[in-house]
Amino acid sequence: MSDILQTLQKRILVLDGAMGTMLQRYNFSEEDFRGERFKDYPSSLKGNNDLLSLTQPQAIAEIHKLYFEAGADIVETNTFSGTTIAMADYNMEDLVYELNYESAKIAKQVANEFSNANPEKPRFVAGSIGPTNKTASMSPDVNKPEYRAITFDELRVAYKQQVEALVDGGVDVLLVETIFDTLNAKAALFAIEEVKEERQIEIPIMVSGTITDASGRTLSGQTVEAFLASISHIPLLSVGFNCALGAEQLKPYLQRLSRETEFYTSAHPNAGLPNAFGEYDQTAQQMQVLIEDYLQDGLINIIGGCCGTNPEHIKAIADVAKKHKPRETKVYP
Repeated sequence: MSDILQTLQKRILVLDGAMGTMLQRYNFSEEDFRGERFKDYPSSLKGNNDLLSLTQPQAIAEIHKLYFEAGADIVETNTFSGTTIAMADYNMEDLVYELNYESAKIAKQVANEFSNANPEKPRFVAGSIGPTNKTASMSPDVNKPEYRAITFDELRVAYKQQVEALVDGGVDVLLVETIFDTLNAKAALFAIEEVKEERQIEIPIMVSGTITDASGRTLSGQTVEAFLASISHIPLLSVGFNCALGAEQLKPYLQRLSRETEFYTSAHPNAGLPNAFGEYDQTAQQMQVLIEDYLQDGLINIIGGCCGTNPEHIKAIADVAKKHKPRETKVYP
């Protein structure tokens, strides 16, 4: 933990861009997703990006490498859907430990290569913990408002399994991200604290919520300040926002967050808003201008990209991040 803390005190850290955007470039077929090991698997597997850590590990390593080459200090593991809850879509719950462990190992290996080549610029791996496809605080059925598709305890158990595998695989940080329901995030944070206590370890935690639209709230209805209040009982490395919005739309919420919290702050916005075809058109240069606005205003300690961003975006962000001082915070003198 001390390594990443020391680095954060000196400069703005750059997080990588989107994994899914990069994987689309490979145009993997159903057969590619299956590989030799799963060629007779009864379920369709195309779209299970986390599985590619087992069937196409060289592609995952290559993507991490491209982001580090672009100037990223931190890459995220390919584990956004790495829980039994999300993997149930593919009947692959039994593979969860292996998927997380191998994904962490691939990312850590690439990070070590870059750190060893340039010890002045240590590289880090964040274990990506996604929100799952279920929500603990809202009903998926408008006619049964009291119904819940999942309980806090089921989430806690699933997240704990993911966290243990990520830690065993060697991640430096745990990133609970794309939070649309804070109750899900609280289950993940509870699971992390359990693992830390049982193993007597310290590992830094990043938390990143998602403001879903112009209302300035998360999907479960929380404002920036309410979201912050409900997760600040845990000593976090950073708190921030990612996904749903582009850099321009996200800025007012980051201003509020930066003003209210003493934790380090992070942001990894999308490359603008999607067009009519669901694609992202914002260029690296356009995004760079918007991100520089954040940095000039001293809002950010960790900056990266989400949907639609690629190594070109990250390089443009890294280039401007070098020129600015990180946001000051009282928690870590």
